[in-house]
Amino acid sequence: MLVRPRLAPSIALCGVGAALPAAALFLVGRDVVDASSHLHFTTVGGSALVAALASIALTVIGAHARDGRTVLVGTAFSAMAAMLFLHGLASPGVMVGMNGVVSLSGALTLPLGAAVLALSGFAPFRGPRAIRPLVAIQVALLAAILALGIAGLVDPGLVPSVPEVGSSEALVLVSVTLALFGFLILRSLDTYVLTQRKSDAAVVVGLAFLAAALVGALDYEYYELGWWLGHGFEIVGLVLVGAAVVLDLRRADQSRPLTGGLPAERLVAAEETFLGTRVRALTVRLAEKDGSTEEHTRRVALLAVQIGERLGLPPSRLRSLATGGLLHDIGKLAVPDEILKKPGSLTDDEFGVIKRHPEWGHHLLGELGDFAPDVRRLVLDHHERLDGSGYPRGLTQPQLDLETRILAVCDVYDALISPRVYRDAWTQERALGLLREGAGALFDPRCVAALERVLDDAREPLGIAV
Repeated sequence: MLVRPRLAPSIALCGVGAALPAAALFLVGRDVVDASSHLHFTTVGGSALVAALASIALTVIGAHARDGRTVLVGTAFSAMAAMLFLHGLASPGVMVGMNGVVSLSGALTLPLGAAVLALSGFAPFRGPRAIRPLVAIQVALLAAILALGIAGLVDPGLVPSVPEVGSSEALVLVSVTLALFGFLILRSLDTYVLTQRKSDAAVVVGLAFLAAALVGALDYEYYELGWWLGHGFEIVGLVLVGAAVVLDLRRADQSRPLTGGLPAERLVAAEETFLGTRVRALTVRLAEKDGSTEEHTRRVALLAVQIGERLGLPPSRLRSLATGGLLHDIGKLAVPDEILKKPGSLTDDEFGVIKRHPEWGHHLLGELGDFAPDVRRLVLDHHERLDGSGYPRGLTQPQLDLETRILAVCDVYDALISPRVYRDAWTQERALGLLREGAGALFDPRCVAALERVLDDAREPLGIAV
């Protein structure tokens, strides 16, 4: 995953936050402590009970909203919280003596939650149709946890004390679960780079705390500080991730960092939410100047990010492409209305004025500040061509990055299929034919081919929205 320089400090801060629990385990984890079972019973059991109730509520909210992803998160967190509550309840010397439930529940809490969350990688577990199966899974898990608790607390010798610290079983469990958490962390990090929301960054850090908590539970003994730190990390991780999920649910446009799959086109559809108030203010100003131009820029930006995803652009570049696409014609704010809205063909002089809009847009964004160089470059270069025949700088193929090539193809395509006062709209096939003819000389063939695939997908029957 490539990261733009201006985002690097935020990513580094996430990395530091995520590394703190692992560093603490390494530095002081083996220190011997004298902590009571009553402390374990109170802090772990009490916190987990509250988390379990909140997680069940999350499931109810998701089911009512017909939101499979929210139900999936609620299922995972309710299972983890219930298992953690059982772990606290089974603290030796409080309600029961030595028992295997405390070991088994402590070992399975995080693997169980990570496994359920990983199901979001499969489309059948994300849509509305997944709600009933997920609720059934949640009920089954809670029933199994309840049965385990009753059996173990009634007969403490019934449940074996497994896995033992440092055993091969513990090592396998840690390895598999860390791999699952690694998958979830990378997916959440991709979402954060795309949205740049602080709450999405909190999910990344929270998942790292949960991963470290597993190591504390399975690699340290009860009398070592690392075992107790692991419990603290577990509670902190659940709070960080849970709070971020709840906050996300309250938003009109959710980023879903735990389940992933936020399409870049959402950045275009909800630019104020994801790209900021400055971008929104500029698009509103452009709409006031000329509604057809603003509509054109939005369609171009939408096509551009869809093509960018097709071509495998990483999240940070997709974000820049969305912003640059929405603002690529912002320089037309400086074009006189009598030219911009002229009901007929332009004279050479008038077209010369129009051709200055990339430079004017680039200058405007520079004056406003806080726009990344790659966004300003897209605004400046979207009329450049591979053979150097474009404007304003006459750049050639080696000087044009992939984002600029994508934007150029989308800009031309949408301009051709849109009606003008001096000509009718071209058909889609005719516009694509012109792009195919220019592929290799004027336009990047990969971008033209990707545009065709995006348009083909749009013509296919729609499935269930997820």
